[in-house]
Amino acid sequence: MPIKIPNDLPARETLEREGVMVMRETDAIRQDIRPLRIALLNLMPNKVRTETQIARLIGATPLQLEMSLMRMTGHRPKNTPQAHMIAFYESFAEIAKSGEKFDGLIVTGAPVELLPFDEVTYWDELRAVFDWTQGHVHSTFCICWGAQAALHHFHGVPKHALPQKAFGVFRHRNLKPSSPYLRGFSDDFSIPVSRWTEVRHADLPADSGLEVLMESDEAGLCLVEDAAHRMLYMFNHIEYDTTSLAEEYWRDREAGRDIRIPANYFPNDDPHATPENRWRSHAHLLFGNWINEVYQTTPFDLAAIGTGE
Repeated sequence: MPIKIPNDLPARETLEREGVMVMRETDAIRQDIRPLRIALLNLMPNKVRTETQIARLIGATPLQLEMSLMRMTGHRPKNTPQAHMIAFYESFAEIAKSGEKFDGLIVTGAPVELLPFDEVTYWDELRAVFDWTQGHVHSTFCICWGAQAALHHFHGVPKHALPQKAFGVFRHRNLKPSSPYLRGFSDDFSIPVSRWTEVRHADLPADSGLEVLMESDEAGLCLVEDAAHRMLYMFNHIEYDTTSLAEEYWRDREAGRDIRIPANYFPNDDPHATPENRWRSHAHLLFGNWINEVYQTTPFDLAAIGTGE
């Protein structure tokens, strides 16, 4: 089944060119199916690219999905045209006022990780989003800084600045093969990492019920399940495109920043060479497993989310 996104969203053309089935509103209403409602709280600077990356992954499942785009109410992004935000995004304030509920929510990373949490301009509203999920979202998938923020909000877990950026494609271990989120995963796999901070295993509260699902000897924690809050915390960028790390590298080089070549990424560490994507299949698998778990456990009536029924 296809994913339903706004007809004029730039991601549509890219997804259709890649063979992802994309449904129009006129076709969706003819099917006697309740689609899974997935919201994307997009905190990344390049909104269009992130929309495409996430839609590509959740749209590859055999279920009909409807993706809604959410933004922070008081934050105006600098890198995305305001016309795009007005056309395709609803503010959290609007969504919260409407009483809408969602089967799933994805919270992206943001380029604010070196700031203390309470110095981020939209921190109070983001905390309100996390609290709102407990009564209005069946399952939440948080990525990179978004995962650090949610883990800090619910469990007080700190983030730590790294002496140098964790940057590259690193091997990770499957610690819980029996987890429904890791169904079909290899014992060992590669995931892109791009962050200046980390969350440490030793800081996870022993009585929190948090379960570490993926970890790397080089890059540390990767995926943690928080069953009590119906959340997944992914600290790395399994959703990245093949060239994402290259673009970050050249962006920083051109800005005069001291940045290393991303590890295990460019053939022969040649930044002019075309990198190979060694994580795409596991990205599709992880998001597909999450969507399937949402589908298997969410109530048919969205109004029942958060009620315990």
